Amino acid sequence: MIKTDWTDEEIRDIYDLPLIELVFRAQTVHRQNFDPLKVQKSTLLSIKTGGCPEDCSYCPQAARYHAVESEKLMALPDVVARAREAKDSGSTRFCMGAAWREVKDGSQFEEVLEMVSAVKSLDLEVCCTLGMVTENQAKRLKDAGLYAYNHNIDTSESYYGEIISTRDYEDRLGTINNVRKAGITVCTGGIIGMGESKDDRISFLKRLAQFDPHPESVPINALVPVEGTPLADSPPVDPLMLVRVIACARILMPKTMVRMSAGRLELSKEAQMLCFMAGANSIFAGDRLLTTPNPNVTTDECMFEAVGVSSMETGSDLCRK
Repeated sequence: MIKTDWTDEEIRDIYDLPLIELVFRAQTVHRQNFDPLKVQKSTLLSIKTGGCPEDCSYCPQAARYHAVESEKLMALPDVVARAREAKDSGSTRFCMGAAWREVKDGSQFEEVLEMVSAVKSLDLEVCCTLGMVTENQAKRLKDAGLYAYNHNIDTSESYYGEIISTRDYEDRLGTINNVRKAGITVCTGGIIGMGESKDDRISFLKRLAQFDPHPESVPINALVPVEGTPLADSPPVDPLMLVRVIACARILMPKTMVRMSAGRLELSKEAQMLCFMAGANSIFAGDRLLTTPNPNVTTDECMFEAVGVSSMETGSDLCRK
């Protein structure tokens, strides 16, 4: 049953279940909607790195933290080559990220539109994360062939100001609304391990499940602390907390692709298997996620074989029962 009016109490009752019971319930929901042995591989490429004017405490691409070198927008042929490599390695979704606060009309946006069109021609789901977009810009991305737009809400509304001051929570929701109006599928999730409370995680999950319709894609990231950023000294994320959040997301949003995203490098095969059992059915492949490290393709192939899952051969929209 698709439900968009979850209450805090209902979600807390789910979140607080014994983990074994929670995973069982999530796996039951997962099997009703997806093949539990199929996982979509996605590839995320930073097409424009660093130099962002925002102050997101987790992000090394913020110019003020001097954590990464700023780079200009990649050339179209280089992006297409990377997309072909991703497809050859089993990815069916190719995501392009640019470290911008917002999309600005002009030559660079025109180049991004060309990239979207070129990647779509390779028969890949095309996703972008470019910061805030207007309704007209979202429409142009849709016309170019964009399948999904990622714009994370990051955390709960009440905790948001502790992590970011250069953009309001409502700005996040506005971009998601513009994407939805343009007919692009919505990819929005967040990050755990940023010092938020359990109540913040419950509020974060509630906001995601309140979208009507639910987001087609929800990435759940475990914080990767990066030297130079304000969250550099954060303690490691408890893998079982990640499992708990993924399981709740699966129960609240039964038909959504729940994506195990950043932070996998620190997870054992066993922890990742628990995430799959809890309802995660997508990973990001390749040795980097934008600027943070990620397991390489060979490592993931070995993990898939050990766990007993295989890659989806078609896009996520074809995998729902």
